[in-house]
Amino acid sequence: MDYAALLMFLAVFGFLLLGYPVALTLAGTALIAAGFGILAGHFDLAFLYAMPNRLYGIMTNQTLIAVPLFVLMGVILERSRIAEDLLDGMTRAFGRMPGGLGLAVCLVGMMMAASTGIVGATVVTMGLMALPTMLGAQLSGQCCYGHNLRHRHLGPDYPAIDRLGASG
Repeated sequence: MDYAALLMFLAVFGFLLLGYPVALTLAGTALIAAGFGILAGHFDLAFLYAMPNRLYGIMTNQTLIAVPLFVLMGVILERSRIAEDLLDGMTRAFGRMPGGLGLAVCLVGMMMAASTGIVGATVVTMGLMALPTMLGAQLSGQCCYGHNLRHRHLGPDYPAIDRLGASG
C-alpha cells in the first residue's frame, strides 16, 4: 500500500504546528517529497523542469489576476469604513419599515459581495458590522444570522441580474 500521501499530509500538519508559514510548508513538503520520489525512481525530474513554465502560465492568466484585486477591494472597504457608513445610512432609510433593518443588511451585503468578488471575508465583515446593530434592535439570534447569510447567496446573482437589466 502506498503511504506517500499520508506521509505528506502528516508532514504538512507537523510543519504547520511548528509554526512555519503555509506557503513555505506546502512548497517545501512538495519539494521534499519530489526529492524522495526522484531518489526512489518514482518521480521524473522533467516535471520539476516544467514548473517555471507552468508558473508563468498561471501568472499571466487574466482571470487569476482579479483575485488579489478583489481581496484588496474588500480590505479597502473594511479599513475605510465605507461599508459601515453605508449600512448606517441604509438602516436610517429603511429602519422605520417592518423588516427594514434586515433589508438594509441584505442590500449592503449584496453590494459588498458584488464589488469584492464574493469572498468569505465579505460574510465575516458583514457579520461583524451588522450583528451588533441587529441584536441591539432586539431581533432574535436566528433572524440575525439568517439575514447576514442571505446576502452570501444573493451576491453572486446580483451582477448577472444587473447585466440582464442593462441588456434588456
